[in-house]
Amino acid sequence: MTDDPRDALAACTLCAPRLAATATGHAPRPVVWFNPGARILVAGQAPGARVHASGKPFTDPSGDRLRDWMGVDDATFYDRDRVAIVPMAFCFPGYNAKGSDLPPPPVCARTWRARVMEFLGDMPLILLVGSHAQTWHLGPGRVADRVAGWRAHAPRVFPLPHPSWRNTAWLRRNPWFETDLLPVLRSRVAEVLQ
Repeated sequence: MTDDPRDALAACTLCAPRLAATATGHAPRPVVWFNPGARILVAGQAPGARVHASGKPFTDPSGDRLRDWMGVDDATFYDRDRVAIVPMAFCFPGYNAKGSDLPPPPVCARTWRARVMEFLGDMPLILLVGSHAQTWHLGPGRVADRVAGWRAHAPRVFPLPHPSWRNTAWLRRNPWFETDLLPVLRSRVAEVLQ
């Protein structure tokens, strides 16, 4: 196992000038939520404004939807010894002038991701939530295509759309996600958490 990166990551201010220049003008607040030995990796995008305020990942409607997809309760999801939550950027990237979410700054993943992944070691189950995490782990491609081709990666890796309300229309147009993918995902989650 590599050196423990958690304290250094929690103190990171690498993006302070960049975050201060966003429409939200906020300071870095890395959300570090993982322990070695966890069984599931949730590879997400970046904390949102609510998570920035709470300091706890997925404390928003997206988190409610993701936990439902996984078939786990809050206590299980937030048990760092069972579920490691490692986004592509550990701080809220902020909003642009129009109030839209900014993407995760690539410098965060370049600086921290390999070190964190080495620290965590092999994970029996990896959930790739959204385009940024999928691109990092699987290479270039479209989210819709990756999710539709989920069987090529299962049972270890599941590409998932972001659980944001913005994807509700996509979920309605693709009922196979709920009928085919989610039962397999929930079964695999239960299996690796035993």
